[in-house]
Amino acid sequence: MSYTAMYRRFRPSRFEEVKGQDAIVTTLKNQIKADRIGHAYLFCGTRGTGKTSVAKLFAKSVNCQHPVDGNPCMVCDSCRAIAAGTSMNVIEIDAASNNGVDNIREIVDEVSYSPAEGKYKVYIIDEVHMLSTGAFNALLKTLEEPPSYVIFILATTEANKIPVTILSRCQRYDFKRLGVDQIEARMKEALQEAGEELDIEDRALRFLAKSADGAMRDAWSLLDQCLAFHFGQTLTYDKVLAVLGAVDTEVFSRMLRHILKREVSGCITLLDEVVMLGRDLGQFVIDFTWYLRNLLLVKTSGDDCEEVIDISSENLARLKEEAQMAEPDAIMRYIRNLSELSGRIRYAGQKRVLIEMTLIRLCRPQMETREDALLDRIRNLEQTVEKLEHCAQSAPVTAPAAAPPAEEKQSRETEKKPELPRAIPEDIGRIVKNWRGFVGTVAQPMRLYLKGARLSLGEENRLLIILQDEMAVEYFARNPGHQEALERMLSEFAGKAVETQIRSVESKEEFDRSYVDLTQVIHMEIEEEDV
Repeated sequence: MSYTAMYRRFRPSRFEEVKGQDAIVTTLKNQIKADRIGHAYLFCGTRGTGKTSVAKLFAKSVNCQHPVDGNPCMVCDSCRAIAAGTSMNVIEIDAASNNGVDNIREIVDEVSYSPAEGKYKVYIIDEVHMLSTGAFNALLKTLEEPPSYVIFILATTEANKIPVTILSRCQRYDFKRLGVDQIEARMKEALQEAGEELDIEDRALRFLAKSADGAMRDAWSLLDQCLAFHFGQTLTYDKVLAVLGAVDTEVFSRMLRHILKREVSGCITLLDEVVMLGRDLGQFVIDFTWYLRNLLLVKTSGDDCEEVIDISSENLARLKEEAQMAEPDAIMRYIRNLSELSGRIRYAGQKRVLIEMTLIRLCRPQMETREDALLDRIRNLEQTVEKLEHCAQSAPVTAPAAAPPAEEKQSRETEKKPELPRAIPEDIGRIVKNWRGFVGTVAQPMRLYLKGARLSLGEENRLLIILQDEMAVEYFARNPGHQEALERMLSEFAGKAVETQIRSVESKEEFDRSYVDLTQVIHMEIEEEDV
């Protein structure tokens, strides 16, 4: 016997198995039990939400010989014939391929014949919005006053395309998207009832439910696809990600933090990891946009965000932490850029290049002129100025004493640079002497920032690192952990505990006035020893 797809095998056989449509199910069951059945129904909703399944259930129930509480018995001849698709009383029509006037006229002619067996003839017209104007007109009169034994069930994903004359003749039911919990619960329930002993991680099953985007049929199709790829193996979360070409949310968190720190190299490196893992770049952009959407909701809705965001408590805690690091207008700028990218990337030949350009734009708001980008630039400048002022306040004051106006010129000429203490610690000297080699062993982006650093001797024989580059100052000022990591690497390099001080200067002239360049002094002493 040929294999049957999961979404067909686990199609609901009772109204209780239909998830997420409680109001619709209750109404239809009450109509069946009270024998108050309408002649025309319109089922609206997105794909995979149960429109066709409920239509078939309804057809079975109204023709069942022994209904039980509004449900079909599934054992009588009528129920079995409808389930097998051989019943003459249930006619399914695909309006996408049978949308002409002649097709509808055939239905109108058939309606005049009563059912050979059973109570009702049920016409299920799927994608009814695809019917032509003439076909709708041909259906109007029959739809308004059909024989007592005929029921029309029209299903559509685009109710706005249905003529008002058709809508007014039908009972309309709007099917909602299913929640992640509802899809996951239904999948577990169906697999357990069918005796399917599948080894699936709960985390993997939940990710499939989330990827279905509210469609039960899509969830079954995705599970079918993953089980076929890893046949006979445990279906883990990582395997599901690999099959679907998706990315773990932890990657989005890392990418966001790189963007907030303006770390272009970090963004490009992380994107390279995504590419090497074989993930779909278009899906990556869509998922990252959705991640930022959740972040924006957490930022703006406060404690009420759990009601509008369907994620785990672990991911929610991470989002709340990141919400304190970004401003709403900056997040909306990220979403705008990624949304525009998502529209272009679908037909792009070089998807990676487009994504890299967008990531650089997110890290460099000065490349944009829109209002949200200007706000981000102003905020960035304010933060940089505050850090520079803080560093300037903590730096030693080396201004010379005031001189009389007549002697001012002579005072400037005779002004001397600060003198280096006679005794330079041996471990500090070794670090300074081999500074370039040490910097070469440091990972990016710290290596980039240390290349332009100047070295001097600070308080209590600490290594004083002077930074002139604005990005380098911001890198160490925003995260104290970066300086701690640098001290650990220096200590391992020198074989002794090394403490550092990090300060900033605006220009080389300011450094020459205020500090002694330790690298030049040690280099001079080495040259004298060689002579």
